[in-house]
Formats: sequence, C-alpha cells, structure tokens
Amino acid sequence: MEKIFFTSESVTEGHPDKVCDQISDAVLDAALKADPNSRVAIETFIKTGFVVIGGELTTKAEYINVQKIARDTLINIGYDNGDVGFNGHNCGVLESISEQSHDISVGVNHHGAGDQGMMFGYACDETEELMPLPISLAHKLAYRLSEVRKNGTIDYIFPDGKSQVTVEYDDNKPVRIEAIVVSSHHRKNISQTQLHKDIKEHVIKPVCGTLMDERTKIHINPTGAFTEGGPVADAGLTGRKIIVDTYGGFGRHGGGAFSGKDATKVDRSAAYMARYIAKNLVAAGLCRRCEVQLAYAIGEAEPVSLFVDTFGTGKISNTRLSKIIRKEFPLTPFGIIKHLDLKKPIYLPTAAYGHFGRNDFSWEKTNKVEVLKKYL
Repeated sequence: MEKIFFTSESVTEGHPDKVCDQISDAVLDAALKADPNSRVAIETFIKTGFVVIGGELTTKAEYINVQKIARDTLINIGYDNGDVGFNGHNCGVLESISEQSHDISVGVNHHGAGDQGMMFGYACDETEELMPLPISLAHKLAYRLSEVRKNGTIDYIFPDGKSQVTVEYDDNKPVRIEAIVVSSHHRKNISQTQLHKDIKEHVIKPVCGTLMDERTKIHINPTGAFTEGGPVADAGLTGRKIIVDTYGGFGRHGGGAFSGKDATKVDRSAAYMARYIAKNLVAAGLCRRCEVQLAYAIGEAEPVSLFVDTFGTGKISNTRLSKIIRKEFPLTPFGIIKHLDLKKPIYLPTAAYGHFGRNDFSWEKTNKVEVLKKYL
C-alpha cells in the first residue's frame, strides 16, 4: 500500500496562453469550414494592446478574415473593454501568414505524416470520463470560474484565472483532495474576504465538495490582490499549455502542441488517436490504466513505432495488445483523419479546458469496446 500526492493544474479561457490557442484554432476552423482540405499551422502571440498571428495556411478559401476572427475570439472570451485590461474591439492585430512549404506538402499529399515526432495517449478508470482525477477536477474548477463570471454569480472577476488540485492516492486509488488552489483576476477595491467567500462557495464546493475533508487546504489568490491580469500582466503564446491540454502530468508527452494545426499534423491527430485507443482499451476492461505511444517519420504513412503500457493492470500482455491495436485501429494519418472525422471545423472548443475527457469529441467515443471485448 503506497500513499502519494499528485497535482495537476488548469487555466481559464482568459489566460493569455489559452487566448492564443483559441485564436489559432478559430483561424483553423474558419479555413476548414471553407475548405476541409486546408493545411493550417497558425501561431499566436499576445501582449498589451496587440496580437500577432503568423504561420502557414494553404486553402482554397477565397478569403480568411484573420483580424476579425482574432477580435471576435477576444470579445467572446470577455476581453471587450478597457476595465478588463484588454479590448478586442480596438487592439492591434498583426499577421504574417504564408503557404505551406512545398517540400512538406509533397509527402502529405501522398498520405504521409506532416512531421516527425512521437505522441502519447492515456486513459485510466478513476473517473467516469476515464481521465486522471487531478486534471479532471482542475478543468472543472477553471470552467466553473468562467461560468460564474459569465452568468453574473460573481460579477467582479475577469477572464484570467488558474486552478490547481492535489489528490491523495492510496494504493493507486484517489481517496481525497489534499489541496486546492484557485486564482482569479478581479476588479480593484474588492475585498479578499469577499473574494474568498464567493469562490469557495460558488466555485470550489460545487466541484470538489464530496472529496474535501477537514484537512483539505484551500488557497484562493494566495498572493492577495490580483488586479493586473490577462495579456497586460503576462504575454501569451500558442502551445504553451500542453500539459494542461492533455493529462495534467499523468503519462508522458511527446512535446507537440495541438492548437492551430490541421489533422495532417500528427502532433494533433495521432495524439487524438492514441487517446482514443487508450480509452477504448480501458473501457473494454482490458486494463485499468493505459498509455499508448505512436511515432512517425515525415512523409511516411505507417508509424515507425507503437508502444503500449498498462502499468501492470492489463488482463493480457502489452505485446499482444500492440498486435490488437495494429489490427483494430487505423494508424496512418489518412486513416486517423477518416476514422475520427477530423476535417470538420471542430477545434475551437478544444482550445480551453482540455482536449480530452469531454464526450463532445470523436476521439472520446468508446465505440470500439465490443470489438475489443472479444480478446478478453
């Protein structure tokens, strides 16, 4: 029996890095809506008063209004007036976008991978959505923080915020919450007493109440006032929250970001497939925990390697599971895109509160369970 404490964090949609992820994915969605075969790799940078958008975009669309997309995204998040510290209506928007390199497109046109690299997927049975509990709770806290801001329950907080949850595990099973951290950008002249009371009552208790006890430590805006936030206080950049986007530190990460990339980039599509595989294996009862790695060479269709680890929880060997995966799941970029239906403009919703653990997405379906159960 081993007792450990594991911590994961999340951020709200108004965190500067997440703002950039959302703008990048909004541009991607606009391109895919006009031309499902668009090749997109968009990066965004934000700081006080301006946004910079750059990268590659090859599309048959007549026109992608990148400036309007950026402004609309900012306004929808809540950066729509000077009081917040950033105003999407009148900020500067700079863009530098060119077409995809011909040398890369040749390989992709023949159904090869758009880049080299390795991608990981993870699943476990400790939550209903088959995600690790710490990141699941951290996302729910961050989402709840935005929800109470938007519905007026706490009308003095701003879009930027963060959450963090430490879970105590006993013999690899989550048993209680050890610590919770919630930080929120807020208006000036709001007392910390009021802020603590409101966030504890309307954010923390609804999400974490059943797993808290008298020993749970709660930290709300630990440094005190948080009156300077958003892009004024901190620069933002696409792809800087890759652990928030995935499993909160559980399992490994290949290093590739998701947002702004179309599905020919295996950084994104193969990571989605790896999660899909791991989740279906766990849902089918072949294991309680599962990590899947896929690796690709640029321009090549078949993965150069497949690795699966069930951490001693598998009902059959990892070697046999690897053979089953190759038989039952498409692993080429073209096969992944087709199976998971990844040419649709579906990506903006993924850009905040995690790419995994929400059933709206095709890679979260457990529609391979019956097929996999025959191997038990």
